[in-house]
Amino acid sequence: MSIHSLFPTDIYISKKTGPKAKDFIRSLTKEARLFQASDPEGMRWSKKNYPAGYTSYSSISNLPFRSSGFDRLKTWIDGQVSKYAEHLEMDLDGGRLEMGTCWINIMGKHSHHSFHIHPLSAISGTFYLQVPKGSGPFKIEDPRLGFFMGSPPRKPKASPRNQRFVNLNPEAGMLVLFESWMKHEVPANLVEQERISVSFNYDWVR
Repeated sequence: MSIHSLFPTDIYISKKTGPKAKDFIRSLTKEARLFQASDPEGMRWSKKNYPAGYTSYSSISNLPFRSSGFDRLKTWIDGQVSKYAEHLEMDLDGGRLEMGTCWINIMGKHSHHSFHIHPLSAISGTFYLQVPKGSGPFKIEDPRLGFFMGSPPRKPKASPRNQRFVNLNPEAGMLVLFESWMKHEVPANLVEQERISVSFNYDWVR
């Protein structure tokens, strides 16, 4: 007898470490709040579309070109994306993976982001700046979910590789990378303190 594990869904997780990592994250967190304070267009959009939260997705989505701190973050993420793409054995056909958009998310109490994908990009991800306890996991869905039909559910204590949904519990300094077709959500923040992160998309440029 043999069992073959085919068509895996690999999620890449890394952590920004080093003697100055905490200071770097603290500096980016401060910058994120400054961007929010100087972005009335984004605040108006968020009030309508992102209740109890703020995102610069619709207004400031090129952070590395506006801030040396976020440019440093991009340089580090570039290296992590390269490792992830190599693990996935992506054939870039002479092209490259390039960060196309990068934006801020600040989620207040009860703010959430329902299930979605990032169309037309290759790799997406989030870097976490502030994650209070109780502010919610990063939830991912089995991409085959719509095809199970008559398949029985999995046991409550099944291993993560056999679950229909998996929660990742981020912390400040953590980077999560996933292929952009991966359906994911951020459940509601249930605490008073804000959850702050930086999200981005990498495009396949040929």
